[in-house]
Amino acid sequence: MVGSGLQWDSSYEIVLALMERYPNAELESLGLGELNRRIVNLPDFDDDPALVNDAILKAILRDWYEEIGA
Repeated sequence: MVGSGLQWDSSYEIVLALMERYPNAELESLGLGELNRRIVNLPDFDDDPALVNDAILKAILRDWYEEIGA
């Protein structure tokens, strides 16, 4: 772990932080680029932004959908 903040492999924690920061997000219209920007701008994000790929972003988006539907 690089630091004590959010890492790319902490998708569930990232989703919780996104839900808190963007409670009314319209996920249907949220592109991967915008999702990436929102994640790296989270106050507790503490990983290398260059390490992300589409598969990671899609997994986070999928987890977000599942969490708000729970």
